[in-house]
Amino acid sequence: MTTNLATYLDYNASAPLRIAAKDALLEALSFTGNPSSIHSWGREQRARLDKARARIKTALGTKSAHVIFTSGGTEANNLALRGPSCGAIFVGATSHASTLMVPGTAPIPVDGNGLLDLGALGSLLTQAPQDHPCLVSVSLANHETGVLQPFDALTQIAKSHGALVHCDASQAVGRTPVSFDDLGVDLMTVSSPKVGGPPGVGALLTARSLRLEPLLWGGGQEFSWRSGTQNTPGIWAFTAALEACLQDDWTGAERARDALEARLINLGAESYGKDTPRLPNTLCVRMPGVRAEDQVMAFDVEGFGVSAGAACSSGKVTASSVLMAMGHTNGAKESLRLSLGPTPDLQALDAFYHAWQRLFDRARSHASHGKDFL
Repeated sequence: MTTNLATYLDYNASAPLRIAAKDALLEALSFTGNPSSIHSWGREQRARLDKARARIKTALGTKSAHVIFTSGGTEANNLALRGPSCGAIFVGATSHASTLMVPGTAPIPVDGNGLLDLGALGSLLTQAPQDHPCLVSVSLANHETGVLQPFDALTQIAKSHGALVHCDASQAVGRTPVSFDDLGVDLMTVSSPKVGGPPGVGALLTARSLRLEPLLWGGGQEFSWRSGTQNTPGIWAFTAALEACLQDDWTGAERARDALEARLINLGAESYGKDTPRLPNTLCVRMPGVRAEDQVMAFDVEGFGVSAGAACSSGKVTASSVLMAMGHTNGAKESLRLSLGPTPDLQALDAFYHAWQRLFDRARSHASHGKDFL
C-alpha cells in the first residue's frame, strides 16, 4: 500500500482525506435514517442536511443561494449546463471535460497563457440567437495550469448581454478566495475530493431566482432538482473538509512551487501559466522530447504521484486538451501537472527535481543514439 504522501504530487486530482473529514464521516456513519422519512430518525437526518447546507453557504460566501448536493463535480457541471432554460452555451476552451463535452456547447478561445479571450466572448454573445438567454461556463482556476480567469470582467461582459454565468470553482476553493456572491455568478460548482473530502460528493450553488430542469427524476429530493437519497455521511464529511480547507496557508506551497519551477526551467523544462495569476500549488511543466505517459510511469517507479492532465479519462493518457487550446501542440504531448498540498515536503520536492533531471538526461542520451526512451 502506498502511504508516503510526501511524494504524492497530484492534489488537483484528489486531495488526501482530511482528518476533520474522516472524523465527520465516521460520526455520520453511525447515523440511521433516510432524510426523506418523516419519523424522528429521518427528521434528524434532514436536520443534519439542512445544517450542512447552511455551513456550506457560509463557507462559500453566500446567504441566498440554493445548495444542491450532487454525486460530484461532474454531475454538478452537467446540471449547471443542462438544467437552465437557455439558448447558446459557451464554455471556456480550457475547461474541464465535464463541461466541454456536454452536447451543444461551443468553446470560447484562450490565449497562449490560458486566459479567456474576452473580445471573442463578446463577439460570440453578440452573434448568438437572442430568443433565450445564453449561458457562459468557465473554470475559475484551471485544473492543469492553475491559471485564474478574470471573472470580474468576464461576468460584466456576459451580464451586459443578458447571459447566465456558471463558474466551476472545483479547483479554486480553499486555494484562492471564493465567494459566490462576490463573483456575481448564477451557478457555481464545488467538489468534495478537491478540498480533502470523500469522493462521490459535490454541490451546485444556484442563484435563488434560477429554476432548473432536473437531470435525475424520482422522489424529488434537493428541491426536486436532483432526485435520489442524499449521501448524508459524505455530505457531512464534505462540509467539514470545506470548512477546514479555508484555514490553509498556501504561502509555503507557492514558494516551494516557484523554486522547483525555476530549477526545472534551468534544466530545460518549459512551464505553462507562469506569466499570469494562478493557483499557488499548481505547476504544468514540459519535458521536451519525452511523452507524458512515459514520464508518468517513470516517476511512478521512482515513487512520485504525478499526472498528465485531468484524472477523469478512465486511466487514459492523451494529449492535453488544455495545452492544445492554448496553442502548445508539442507541449500538450509532453507535459505533466504537479499539484502540491498546503505544506509540501521540501526534501521530497528536491528528490523529484533530481529524478526529473535523471529522466531527462537518460531520454536525451537515448535520443542521441537513436534509441527509444523506454
